[in-house]
Amino acid sequence: MNFNKFKQKALENPEVRKEYDALQEEFSLIDQLITMRTKAGLTQEDLAKKLRTSKSNISRLERGRGNPSWGTLSKYAAACGFRVKLETTENDRASA
Repeated sequence: MNFNKFKQKALENPEVRKEYDALQEEFSLIDQLITMRTKAGLTQEDLAKKLRTSKSNISRLERGRGNPSWGTLSKYAAACGFRVKLETTENDRASA
């Protein structure tokens, strides 16, 4: 069985699907962070210098380790020439 078939089979389980969907939001945030930094033409080290922190802190943030504050996310975005905006969506009633 290849990975795609395994993944498809696993996602048929409602509990696995719920956890997978929950992680998608985290992966989306990580992707957005990295995209902002690369669009700004910054390396992790460049960004760390701008934020007066260590490269390891930037790496940790971009790997989804930790629980960044709104302020941290805002400063990260601003250093890349972006701003953070919170958007809410209603949960699907069937999965709530």
